[in-house]
Amino acid sequence: MLGAMTTSQITCNLPKPVSRFLEAVNRLDADDAIAAFTLDAVVNDIRREFIGPDAIRAWLDREIIGDHVHFEVLRARCHHGSTILTARTTGTFDKTNLPDPLDLTFYFTVDEQAITQLLVIANQPTPDWAVS
Repeated sequence: MLGAMTTSQITCNLPKPVSRFLEAVNRLDADDAIAAFTLDAVVNDIRREFIGPDAIRAWLDREIIGDHVHFEVLRARCHHGSTILTARTTGTFDKTNLPDPLDLTFYFTVDEQAITQLLVIANQPTPDWAVS
């Protein structure tokens, strides 16, 4: 349900709250998606901040579930307590001036039970001069 990933693209097991969120979004299940977050969670989606369950639910209803967003995880890794994944993002949202395909980077911070922070960033590729 998370999309096709090869072992070389996954360097850690996704924490349960992250898997729950991704699977819920792909099922268009807003109730299960919001349940993956703590009550004081923060979401920053492309420089827009949503704090707490009411704001996060409004974001989910309008821009994720409402736009039939689907995530296909391309890469996932754990880094100092964060889970960083890249997902091909599709849906019925306005794609004007967006790259095709749209691959977004998701930075998750979780506690033992739920997501405490999610940052969604439209990263640019690493410049060739920085790749060894």
